[in-house]
Amino acid sequence: MRVRPVPGISVRVDADGYLELVTRTPGRPDRRLRCPPTGTLMWITLRRCDGDIARAARQLAALWPTDPANARADLELWVEELRDAGVLRADPRPPPHRSSGPARPPV
Repeated sequence: MRVRPVPGISVRVDADGYLELVTRTPGRPDRRLRCPPTGTLMWITLRRCDGDIARAARQLAALWPTDPANARADLELWVEELRDAGVLRADPRPPPHRSSGPARPPV
């Protein structure tokens, strides 16, 4: 699954590494969400992976020396919290095709 930020979101990281996400909807108060530095790392990794949760989880597992399944479970839980908060939504675009190298001609 892939996710992307909702349109119009503003993102800021403060000097202490806390992530602040603000969504603005006309006629409604701004919604603010503040995440600790672990959330900041997950946000940055997810954005660098173009919203691809599986790929981001693998990268986080390498950074945190943990089992990839544990990293993915933590990331998926966090993503669901952000989706419930209206900050992220499912990305309907298919994942980009990644090639492991040049195609070989049939034998």
